[in-house]
Amino acid sequence: MITYEPPSPAKEVPLIDLGPAFSGDPEGKKAVVWEIHKACVDPGFFYIKNHGVSQEVMDNQLKLAAQFFDLPLEEKLELDSVKEASTRGYEKMAAQTLDEGSPPDLKEGFMSSVDADENHRYTKLNVPGTGRNQWPASFPEFQPKYEAYADEVLELGRRLAGLVALSLELPEDYFAKGLEEPLHYCRILKYPPMPKDAAPNQLGAGAHTDWGLLTLLLQDDIGGLEVRSADGQWIAAPPIPGTYVINLGEMFPVITNDLYKATMHRVLNNHSDKTRYSCPTFCDPEYFYKVECAPSCMPADGKPKYPPMTAGEHLRAQFEKTFGVAAQ
Repeated sequence: MITYEPPSPAKEVPLIDLGPAFSGDPEGKKAVVWEIHKACVDPGFFYIKNHGVSQEVMDNQLKLAAQFFDLPLEEKLELDSVKEASTRGYEKMAAQTLDEGSPPDLKEGFMSSVDADENHRYTKLNVPGTGRNQWPASFPEFQPKYEAYADEVLELGRRLAGLVALSLELPEDYFAKGLEEPLHYCRILKYPPMPKDAAPNQLGAGAHTDWGLLTLLLQDDIGGLEVRSADGQWIAAPPIPGTYVINLGEMFPVITNDLYKATMHRVLNNHSDKTRYSCPTFCDPEYFYKVECAPSCMPADGKPKYPPMTAGEHLRAQFEKTFGVAAQ
C-alpha cells in the first residue's frame, strides 16, 4: 500500500509542447489539455512551445520595442498615456505601481488596445476608456509592425483559450464569442538595470496578479520574472528561447470558482548593466462579455463564490487603481 500524501507545490514553471494539440491527433490534444489543466491549478503559469508564432516574428517584436524606447524622451512624452481618456500610448518611467503600498515600478511602457473611432460601437455606447491608439509620428513603420504582431498573438490567444476551456471540460468554443474582438492590451516594456539607490521594495514590476483572462508574455534573454507557487515560495521563470510564458488573470477564479487562480508574479532586473525588454499581450474578452462561473465548475448548491461581472468594467477599475487614472 502506498499511503496518500498531498502533492507538493510546483517548484518550477512547466513547459508544454502545443504541437500535438494542433496536429489533428485527438489523443495528442487530450494529453496537452491535461498538462494545461495541471499547470493552471499550480503554479498558474506555464511556458508554451510549438505555438505557431515564428522565432523571426518574436525577435522582431523585441527589436521594435528597443527601437521605440530609444526615441528621444520628448517624442515619447507626446504620446503620454495620462493625457488620453483611452489610457493608450507611452507610460513614462515609474508611472505604474503594481504592488499597492510599494514604490513605483522601475519600467517604461507603451500600450495599444482596441482602436475605436467615432463609428465604433464602444464609442457610440460611451464605454469608459474608449478611444484611439497613439503612434509615434517619427517612426512610421512602428504602427503596422506592432499591430501585425498583436493580431498574430491574439489569434494564438484564441486557440489557447480553446484548450483551456477543454481543460475545464467545457466546449472548445466556450470563450470564442467573447474573443471575436477581444478587449486586448498589447504592451512593450523596458526595464533598466536596477539602480543601486532604488527605494526599499522597489522592483521592475511589483508583485501583482494580472486582471483579465490570459496573458501571453514574450520575454528577452535577460530574465527577472518570478512566480509565487502555491506554498508562497517564489520561483524563477527564466527565458526559454522560442517560448511564450502564459498565465491566468483574475477572471479565472470567477469562471472556475477558484479551481484556477490568478498567480502572483513580479520582475526584478538584477543584471547590473543590461536592459530587459518584454512584450505582454493580454487576451481578454470584449467589454460587455459576462464573466461568470462556468457550468463545469458550479458548486452543488448553485452558489459560486463570486458574482458575475462585466469584463470591461473589471479591467477598467483595475487599470485606474494601478495607474491612478480617474474614470473618464
